[in-house]
Amino acid sequence: MTAGTSGPEGACETQENWRGWREAAQDALYGPAGFYRVAPGGPAGHFRTSVHASPLFAGAVARLLCRVDEALGRPAALDFVDMAAGRGELVTGVLAALPAGVAARTRAYAVEIADRPDGLDDRIEWLAEPPRGATGLLFANEWLDNVPVDVAEVDSAGVARRVLVRGDGTERLGEPVAGAEARWLARWWPLAGEEGLRAEIGLPRDAAWAAAVGALDAGLAVAADYAHTTATRPPFGTLTGFREGRRTPPVPDGSCDITAHVALDACAAAGKRTPERTLPDALSRPQREVLRALGITGVRPPLALASTDPAAYVRALADASEAAELTAAGGLGDFRWLLQPVGPVDAGALLVDVPDHEEQ
Repeated sequence: MTAGTSGPEGACETQENWRGWREAAQDALYGPAGFYRVAPGGPAGHFRTSVHASPLFAGAVARLLCRVDEALGRPAALDFVDMAAGRGELVTGVLAALPAGVAARTRAYAVEIADRPDGLDDRIEWLAEPPRGATGLLFANEWLDNVPVDVAEVDSAGVARRVLVRGDGTERLGEPVAGAEARWLARWWPLAGEEGLRAEIGLPRDAAWAAAVGALDAGLAVAADYAHTTATRPPFGTLTGFREGRRTPPVPDGSCDITAHVALDACAAAGKRTPERTLPDALSRPQREVLRALGITGVRPPLALASTDPAAYVRALADASEAAELTAAGGLGDFRWLLQPVGPVDAGALLVDVPDHEEQ
C-alpha cells in the first residue's frame, strides 16, 4: 500500500475518486488523453524494447515468419500481424528483412490504437483490432504487459481485497475479490493469508491472448514479454511505471506507462482453448534461446577479419554487441516467448536448435 493510505473503511474521499487498477490504467493508457495516444515520441521515447534495441530482432522475426511460411506450404497470401505496433517499427523491419519472394506474398498488419504515423510503408494496413482469418504469424511484443489488470492485496484479516487507486497514485483496499477473479487467483496466483501480499489478476490478459490466437486460421501466435509462472510469482506483484526511460511509481494520470509482468502460463492455458477448437500445447522459451535458434548468436567476429576487411569487421562487431543485448541474462534475454501453434504448424520444429530443458 502507498504510504499514508487508509484501509477499506477509513477513507473520507468520495467513492467516485477511487477505482480499481484495471479501470484506472485503461483510461490512463488508452483514453482520449492516454499515454499510448499522446505520449511524446511514442512508446520508444519512454522505454526500450527488443525492437528498438536492434534491427537484428526484426530480422529474427522475419526468419520465424519464413519458417511458418514453409510449415504452411507457402500459401498464396502470408499474413504478418504486429500486435501493439507502436509506430510500426517491428512490422517495417520485418518487411525489409524478408526475401523478395516472401515479401511479395506478405500482407502486413499493424494493430494499434494510436493514429497511423506519417510516412509508414503503404503495404502496411493499420488496424485497431487484429484481422480475422489470418494465415501466418501474429507477433505480440510487450503487448500483454500493457493489458490493464486489477490488483489484489491481503488485508490484516487474511482476506484478498481489490486495490483501489486515485489519479495521483494513492491506494486503499476495497471489496474482497470474488467470483471469476477469486477463482483465477485460487488457480493461478494463490495468496497466502499474510498481510500485504499482492497479485495482479490476469483474467483480462487471458481473454486478450485467447482472442488474438482466435484471429488466426493457421500459423503461429507469439507473445514475448517479461513473465512469471506459478512457481515464480513475485510475492508483492510487479506493477510499475516508466517515464522517459526510467522506472517510476505507477500513477494513472496519463503521464507514464503502467505495466506489470505477465502470468504467461495462465495465458497459455486460455489461448489453447477457444469455443471453436482446442489447440496443441504452446511452447514457452526464454528469448535468448529462441533468438539463438533464429540465428542471433552474439558471437564476436574473428580478429583476422579486422585485417582483411576492416569495414566488415566493424559491422560484425556491432551486430555481436546488439545480439548480446538482445540475449543478455538479467535483461532482454530473460523475456519469455509463448509460441501457440494453430493448424499444421509444429512450434517445436520451428525452433529445432532450442534445448528442451527449461520449465514449460
